[in-house]
Amino acid sequence: MIRCVRLWTGEDNNSHFEEGFLELEPGQRGDFLTGKIDAASVSFQETESGGAFAWHTAPIRQLVITLSGSLDFQTRDGHHFLLHPGNILLAEDTAGSGHSWKLTDDSSWRRAYVILRPGADVPFRAKVRQSVRA
Repeated sequence: MIRCVRLWTGEDNNSHFEEGFLELEPGQRGDFLTGKIDAASVSFQETESGGAFAWHTAPIRQLVITLSGSLDFQTRDGHHFLLHPGNILLAEDTAGSGHSWKLTDDSSWRRAYVILRPGADVPFRAKVRQSVRA
């Protein structure tokens, strides 16, 4: 499983997130893989250590693949999640109050942006939440 965090805009116009993973299926040579995901383009970006970005929305539905650096993302309601190298962000909060992020280690944030075509299927599966019994 590859860790993935989905970030979307709720009915309250705020960004929300859920932890999950990309669903993988058995492939050749014992590998596990997804099917092909319909993407329009891929680009790369680097932000030096200490970087941060104030409140914003995703410009378009996209996958953001962290190659290096660790980040703390925050939503306006004060909830946080961390991304580390190898994690994927499914950014779908293209409207509303947005999110912010800041680097939390001494590394630069190197990432790949995979712009998804409209309607592209991403095999994201939310983690099943464990209920707490009294």
